[in-house]
Amino acid sequence: LMKVAYIFSSNYSHKLLENMIIPQLENDCHGADVAGMFFFMDNTFLIMEGTETGTRLQALQEKTGMLLMGCDQCTNERGITEKLIPGANVGCFPNLYACLGSAGGVDQVITL
Repeated sequence: LMKVAYIFSSNYSHKLLENMIIPQLENDCHGADVAGMFFFMDNTFLIMEGTETGTRLQALQEKTGMLLMGCDQCTNERGITEKLIPGANVGCFPNLYACLGSAGGVDQVITL
């Protein structure tokens, strides 16, 4: 299977994540291995503890070991760095590259 990573940066990427990507991953029919997900701007709220999306992502992360990372500046600006789901990381592009590289690399990075 192709190995992919997602970068969530647009205002509407949560709809794709919540209505397509997460359900497909939960039902093992996504068609690609997801090595990681990186969240920018308000999308960092998607990996916050106590949210439905965060809970679902945490379960997927525990099952698959995928990387979940929020932009360090974005989480700091929103005051949620200490409120992310267990297993989520905070970092910048150098951290993302290092983590994805140690996960065996990826075939494609998809920005939504």
